[in-house]
Amino acid sequence: MSKVCTENLDRVYSALLYMRAPVVMSEHTLHELALTTLKNSGIEAMHEVLISPGCRIDILAGSIGIEIKRGRPNKKVLLEQLKKYAASDSIGAIILITEKSVPMPDKINRKPVKTIALNRLWGIATPTVHVNNNALDDFAFNDCEKPTEKYLIKEEAEKTEEGINKSIDIDEINTLPSYLLEPINIGRTYGKLSYNRRRKCWTITGEPYVTELAKRLFPGSGKARRGTAYLPDHPRSVGDCNWLMQKYPLEIAERDRELWESRIEAARQREIRLRFLHSGLKHISPKEGSFIGKLMPFQKEGATWLYHTQRGLLADEMGLGKTVQVLYTIAALKVFPVLIVVPAHLVRNWESEIQRFLRLNGKTPRVHIIKGLTPYKLPEADIYIVHYLLLRGWKEALPMYAFPFVIFDEIQELRHSGTEKYSSASLISSKADRVIGLSGTPIYNNGGEIWNVVNILDFHFLGDRESFTREWCYGYGNNIVAKPELLGSFLRQEGLMLRRTKAEVLPELPEKRRLVQHIDTDSQVYQALMQPVIDNIIKWHRDTELTPSERALLEGNISQGQRQATGIAKAAYVAQFVKALLESDEKVLLFAHHHAVMDIYKKELKRHSPVFITGRENDTQKQRSIDRFTEGRSDICCISLRAASGLNLQRASCVVFGELDWSPAIHSQAEDRAHRIGQKDSLLCYYLVAKEGSDADIQDALGLKVSQFMGLMGEKPQDKARETNLANLARNHAMRIIEKYLSNAGEKAV
Repeated sequence: MSKVCTENLDRVYSALLYMRAPVVMSEHTLHELALTTLKNSGIEAMHEVLISPGCRIDILAGSIGIEIKRGRPNKKVLLEQLKKYAASDSIGAIILITEKSVPMPDKINRKPVKTIALNRLWGIATPTVHVNNNALDDFAFNDCEKPTEKYLIKEEAEKTEEGINKSIDIDEINTLPSYLLEPINIGRTYGKLSYNRRRKCWTITGEPYVTELAKRLFPGSGKARRGTAYLPDHPRSVGDCNWLMQKYPLEIAERDRELWESRIEAARQREIRLRFLHSGLKHISPKEGSFIGKLMPFQKEGATWLYHTQRGLLADEMGLGKTVQVLYTIAALKVFPVLIVVPAHLVRNWESEIQRFLRLNGKTPRVHIIKGLTPYKLPEADIYIVHYLLLRGWKEALPMYAFPFVIFDEIQELRHSGTEKYSSASLISSKADRVIGLSGTPIYNNGGEIWNVVNILDFHFLGDRESFTREWCYGYGNNIVAKPELLGSFLRQEGLMLRRTKAEVLPELPEKRRLVQHIDTDSQVYQALMQPVIDNIIKWHRDTELTPSERALLEGNISQGQRQATGIAKAAYVAQFVKALLESDEKVLLFAHHHAVMDIYKKELKRHSPVFITGRENDTQKQRSIDRFTEGRSDICCISLRAASGLNLQRASCVVFGELDWSPAIHSQAEDRAHRIGQKDSLLCYYLVAKEGSDADIQDALGLKVSQFMGLMGEKPQDKARETNLANLARNHAMRIIEKYLSNAGEKAV
């Protein structure tokens, strides 16, 4: 090592010894503190530097690489990371900054390594130590409030009975509860605590009454034999285990002691973050000029929540501006590069919103839209956008970039596990420091799908699937949440989800009214279209050589065939109903499912010049349809039920459902294409249902599913009494069609 490099290392190291940091700091804030400290010492440094493909170091000061870790990281993993840095020609020496001491070799690949343990200098992360309120005087928090100040509960301070502003002391937040302190040694243990590397969980073995207590008390505890209990390797579960050890001390396996200490420290930091989230922090404020626009008070509250949340779900009701809240947070955090994963039809919308609202060093951020299934070397950019359909092709490549900030828009796209898309998203999430999910409808077909969504955001926050179904659903393997309102409350209380409704934050928004309208059908058309369905029923009944997969495919065709027959048979009457609305000067969104139904609407409503968004149009044609409707050149827009997400069509005064979907979330999303900020009139939502066909069955199914959706999201369930009885209604639709036909024919189903 040259003399110049040695002098630079000593200079940088000496400067960093003057850092001052409270326990409440996030890793990003520690980055900012280090950069500020170096700047005050006249040392130039760059943040988040890509030193080789897929290898990014926190700070680079000349040839001195600086890596910052919160808590006490895993030594083995950290050593491998530092070896990658040391292999780069741009790195001459490494400085490692951690909150708790981690022994490291003096040299890696012949390059010097120095370590700074903040807790040894100033008591950082020591449970009994409070933050020094004067420690941050020289540090600017991105123009946001310093965490050492007293934070007002709301932006406008509330008054107590004494007329004094109500505030929360940061010292109260930083004082850890007793259950997170080191357990007292009472001279005996009740079992052993070890880490199961195969199952990636903590294992308690010992006195059966202790292990059974753990299984009964703690969410996410896995099923195990007598005398054994499994707990997820998650900060919440680790905190629970430490609470148990206060009364029933456990011997920690020697090989796992270091890992346990890092995990319990993460649990303590999580508790502090939760207190911050629930303390009513003052709204964040990005650096002047970095965000163009103005947010409403509730949107600032949402952005503040996102700012202080490492992993969370912003589940605001559709139409409340989730996108702009995220962009405001990006401007405040200044953590780049950001990866945004979106549905295909929203790629350009995100690009335009970024260009509209964000500025980085006075310029529009560099945005790169990832294209194609074949990975390529990504160009330098500040924000990357990729749609869900491409994730399977980039499964190996994208996680290698280790994006520090990842956003999953419409995260309900990941509600189904076991797919390449889901696996890729999970890998990307595991490499990120900060992960945010956005969705107004995070569950679709049943409440259990929330487990898949939460697992992307915070792995095993709800335990494994088996324990989730046992604790929150109607038993093992049943995905219907027994008490969705309680699960929703739990997610909000634990800081994982923020959910606001229009009624809560926008009382001035006109009401949305739902009306069920019975409508006629063309029986002859229906019967004719049902003949192929009947033929399939007969084949299902009489062909005993069908394989299970062939039989399942046939059942799907039967169910889908009746739905299409129903939609076509009533399409002309739906068009008549819509004509009456248009002649009354209403502006209509007409939703349907089948292309054949849309073709009838096109013919019947030709005189009114309808525009169409059905999934058959390219992006240019789709945008042309949107523009014609929003600009008033057409008063009717026909939209496919499954193509409704992300559209802003608040010009509409009526929403009409010509066909129904099994999922209440699909209807809610469709309604909210019009019921958004900017809506001037009360919105009428008409559900047109026919007595003949599949509508009655779907209506019954929606009773359960609306209850699931509304309960989990924090709203009042509509019909709780019917939850259990109707749980499998949609799934068994084909069997009901078969049984009805065979009953009329005087036969029995096999």
